[in-house]
Amino acid sequence: MAVSCRDRNGSDRKGRKGKMRRTQKILVIIALVMASAPRAEIYELPPPGFDVVGAVSTITARDEDTLIDIARRHGLGYEDIVRANPTVNIWVPGAGTEIILPTRYVLPAVPREGVVLNLAEFRLYYFPKPKAGEPAYVMTYPISIGRMDWDTPLGLTEVISKVRNPSWYPPQSVRDEHAADGDPLPRIVPPGPKNPLGKYAMRLGLPGYLIHSTNRPAGVGMRVTHGCVRMFPEDIEYLFGQVNVSTPVRIINDPVKIGWNGDELVMEAHPVLEATLNDTVEIATAAEELAEMTEPDAYPAIARDPLSFVTEQFIAATGERPGQLDWHLVEEVVGRSDGIPTSVGHSIKNAAASAASE
Repeated sequence: MAVSCRDRNGSDRKGRKGKMRRTQKILVIIALVMASAPRAEIYELPPPGFDVVGAVSTITARDEDTLIDIARRHGLGYEDIVRANPTVNIWVPGAGTEIILPTRYVLPAVPREGVVLNLAEFRLYYFPKPKAGEPAYVMTYPISIGRMDWDTPLGLTEVISKVRNPSWYPPQSVRDEHAADGDPLPRIVPPGPKNPLGKYAMRLGLPGYLIHSTNRPAGVGMRVTHGCVRMFPEDIEYLFGQVNVSTPVRIINDPVKIGWNGDELVMEAHPVLEATLNDTVEIATAAEELAEMTEPDAYPAIARDPLSFVTEQFIAATGERPGQLDWHLVEEVVGRSDGIPTSVGHSIKNAAASAASE
C-alpha cells in the first residue's frame, strides 16, 4: 500500500513526539532520582590491608560560588574546604579558580561499626551492618562540634532516641548566655525555622547531647555548638532513616590518622584541637555517667605535640604488619595539617632482616 507524503510526515511527527515523550519521562526520572539521592559520600569498604577510601579531585569555581557552597555540594564542611585551599578567598574564590576537594579519607583506627565521630576531623562515619551476601559500606558526613568552652565529650555511647521536628529545651546556661547577649530565649523553642535543632534529632546516651540538623548550615564543619553535633539538613535527613535506636556511637579525637593502602602507609593530619583543664574535667564528669560503656582513657590531652599522635597511630597501624615511616614526610604533612591523605611510609617485607641490618 502506497503511503502519501502527508501520511509519511504524520507518521514522522508521531514518531518524534513519541521519542520526545520518552525522553521527557527519562529526564523526569533522572531528576527524581537526583532529588532523592543521599548527599553523603558512600564508599564500599576496602578489603583487609586497605584503610583508605575516596579520592582527591579538583573543580573549577563559578562566578557565583563561595567555598562554603562548593563544600556543601561535595559533602565537605567549612574546615575541610578551607584547609585544603588556604590561599583561596572563602567568599569570592573567583570564576575559573581551581578548588581542591579533599574527599579522600583514612578510616579511623576503631571498630568499623555504628557511628564514629572524629572531632578533630569534624567528620562523622557511619558503618551500617552489611546485608547477607552484600558488600559492607561506609558513609561519611561533615559535622560541627562544641566550641572550646562547650566541648563535645569523648567516649562510647549509643543512640537512645530519634525525634522528628523536635522542640528545643535550652539549658539554663545557654539561656543565660543568650540573655547576656540581648537575645533572650524562651524555655521551649517549638519546631520551625527558629529552632536550631532543625527537623531531625538523635539523642545520645550522654546526657544533654544530640546529633541534629541545623537552621544555620553555613556553620557545618566548624567548632561552633554548645557541645552537640550538627549536620547539614539533607545529610541528617538521610542518616536519620538509616540509624536505629541502640546504634553504638564512638566519639574520638584523632587529629592524625595512619592506615594502609596496599604496601603504603598513608597519613592524614588535622590541627590538634585546643582544650582547657576545665573542659577536660567537664568531659570526664559527663563520661563517667556512662559507667562501663565509656572508654576510660578517651579524654582529650591538653596541648599535646602532634607527633605524639603520629606515634600512637603508627604503633596501631603496624601492630600486626611491620612498616616504617619517612619522618621528613611526616613532619611535612603535620606542618600542613590540611586533611589530605599522603603516603609517608611503606611495609617492611622482612622485618627481622631489616632490624638486623640496622
